[in-house]
Amino acid sequence: MLRRKGKAAVMAQCRDCWRLYQATPSHMQTRQFKVALIGAAGGIGQPLALLLMTNKLVTELAVHDIEPTTGFRKDLSHMDSGCQVKAYFGSDQMKTAIKGADIVMITAGMPRKPGQTRDFLFDTNAPIVAKAAALVSEHSSHALVGIITNPVNAVVAVAAEAMKKCGRYDPRRLFGVTTLDVVRAEKFIGDHMEIHPRKVRIPVIGGHAGTTIVPIFSQCQPPFEGDKECLESIVKRIQTGGDEVVKAKAGKGSATLSMAYAAARFTNALMRGLKGKSCAPECAYVQSDVTDAPFFSTPLTFGRKGIKKNHGLPKMNESEKKQVKVAVEALKQSAAKGVEYMNKMRE
Repeated sequence: MLRRKGKAAVMAQCRDCWRLYQATPSHMQTRQFKVALIGAAGGIGQPLALLLMTNKLVTELAVHDIEPTTGFRKDLSHMDSGCQVKAYFGSDQMKTAIKGADIVMITAGMPRKPGQTRDFLFDTNAPIVAKAAALVSEHSSHALVGIITNPVNAVVAVAAEAMKKCGRYDPRRLFGVTTLDVVRAEKFIGDHMEIHPRKVRIPVIGGHAGTTIVPIFSQCQPPFEGDKECLESIVKRIQTGGDEVVKAKAGKGSATLSMAYAAARFTNALMRGLKGKSCAPECAYVQSDVTDAPFFSTPLTFGRKGIKKNHGLPKMNESEKKQVKVAVEALKQSAAKGVEYMNKMRE
C-alpha cells in the first residue's frame, strides 16, 4: 500500500514537471545555438569541443576535420549534456558542418614547433582559412566567425578577402581570437599581485604575435602594483607566452589547452551577445579604423549581429603609445600579406 502511494507520488511529480515544461516558452526549453568547429580533432579543437559541450547555450556542435571524426563524436556524445554533437570529415563535408551554424570557430591548420614563428605557418594555413571563410559566406553568411588558426595577424585578412570575393563580407562578424593574450595577462598579473586572476581586468590590444601584443597596464583594474622592471618582465612574458609553452612541450605541441579555454570564453561572449545579454567587453582582432592598421584588437561589446560597439583605443601612457605605434606598423604588413595572397589566388 505504501509502495503504491510512493509510486503515485512520483508519477504525480513527473506529470507536474512535464506540465511545467510544456508551459515553458520554447526558447527557455532548449539551448540556442549551433556551433561549427573546424579542425575539431586537433590539439585545440578537442578540448574546445569538450568545453563547448558543457555550455548551456549550445544546442548543436558540429565537429569537422580532415580525418574521420566519428570516434571523437561518439566519445563526446556520451556526456550527460543536452548538446547534440554531429561528426563531419573530409573536404567535401566541411560545407555541411558549416551550414546553418550561428558561430564557426576555425582552429584547423599546422601548429607551431620550437624555433618557428607564427608567420612560418602562413603558407600552410592560409588556404585552409580561405576555404572555410568562403564556405561560411556561401552556406551560413549570418554566422559569427572566430579565427584561432595562426598566424592570426595575417589570416584574418585572408578570411576577409575570401568573404569579399563571395560578396558577403560583414566586418561585424569576423574575429581574430586574441583572448588568450588577455587570459595570460590576467593570470600573470593575478599571480604577481596575489589575487584571483578573474578579479583582474586589463585591455590587451593590437595583434596576436610578439610585440603586436600590447597590454595596457595603465588601465589595469585593480591598479597594477610593481616597479618598472617588474612590469616590463610581465609584458615580455605575455608577448612570448606561446613560445614559453612550445619550448616546455619540447616539440610535442603548442598552447592548446589554454587556447581552448580562451576560445571557449570568447565563444560564450559571442553567444551572450547573440541572445542580447550583457557581457563584459572582450578584446578581438577585427577590421577597424582606430589606427592605420586595417585590423586591430580592441575591447568590443557584442550584439545580435556581431560587433555592437568597438570601444576603440583605451587611454594610454606615453610608453604604451610607443608600443602601439610599433604594433601598427607590423600589423599593416601582416594584413598586406593576407591581401596579397588572396590577390594571387584570383589570378
